[in-house]
Amino acid sequence: ENTIQPRKMASALLCSLALVLSTARTSAAQSNYAALSEDIRELVREKKCGPILVRLSWHDAGTFDSKSGTGGPRGAMRFSAGESTHGANNGLDIARSLLEPLKKKYSSVTYADLWSLSAIIAIEEMGGPKISWRPGRTDATSSKDSVEEGRLPDAQLGCPHLRDVFHRMALTDQEIVALSGAHTIGAMHADRSGHEGPWTGRPQHFDNQYFKDLIGKEWVKTDASELGGAKGNAVYAAKGSPTKSGTPIMLPTDVAMLEDSKMRVWVDLYAADQTRFFQDFSSAFTKLQELGVPAFHGISNPHSHVKTEL
Repeated sequence: ENTIQPRKMASALLCSLALVLSTARTSAAQSNYAALSEDIRELVREKKCGPILVRLSWHDAGTFDSKSGTGGPRGAMRFSAGESTHGANNGLDIARSLLEPLKKKYSSVTYADLWSLSAIIAIEEMGGPKISWRPGRTDATSSKDSVEEGRLPDAQLGCPHLRDVFHRMALTDQEIVALSGAHTIGAMHADRSGHEGPWTGRPQHFDNQYFKDLIGKEWVKTDASELGGAKGNAVYAAKGSPTKSGTPIMLPTDVAMLEDSKMRVWVDLYAADQTRFFQDFSSAFTKLQELGVPAFHGISNPHSHVKTEL
């Protein structure tokens, strides 16, 4: 009996020590991500780089294929070959370079987690919603982990193409429209996409202006070269707007949603209700950023489902 008692005490002591160490590690990790988040905020404020950070995360995650389980957020663009060379990713080396010092400072954070966290901090910093986020994305080990080119949307095509791209990721028509609302920020550049100009008049501010403009203006099809883009690409300019580089424009994939009844209903709703847009965008963006991540399988995220009722 005298021998058993010390053993019990030793066992209890070890359990307590393990709990303390686990709590300490959790606390340290939380502090690490909190510090990283503040550094990202400072970067966005200083460099006005929020839109391109969002694009980096979206193009990292948007390669997912639900049938094969390939693609998804895994930082594959950091290699000189593979996805970094895809045409849709032109110019994203700028975003990767901006974040590289933070990757060196917080070396234990994966590229995929860094890029995804940077996007949600950027959205919030630009006036958008606070989006649920958790770490756990693993990185690709080489450029051989890249997927084939062509998994991201082609702006010159219409809704059938959008459905091909987004349904492949197990995203819905509503989520297509909600995520398209990210076009409220940023601008296109001719040397990257063949198009030139922002979608809205306030490309550094995240709101529902994209939807308001989409339904509130008459959009006239024109050749992108007339507005500083590449000849042969179609863009839409608001009727009566100046014919010059930098004029807000829409792309064929944007305007196509107006002509599709299943998508138009959500465009109209988000134009009228920014709170609802923020809610549905947050849910859809969380879902996008967690596509195919093994660490999240079987673990529900309370913010990962959009409301589907009107």
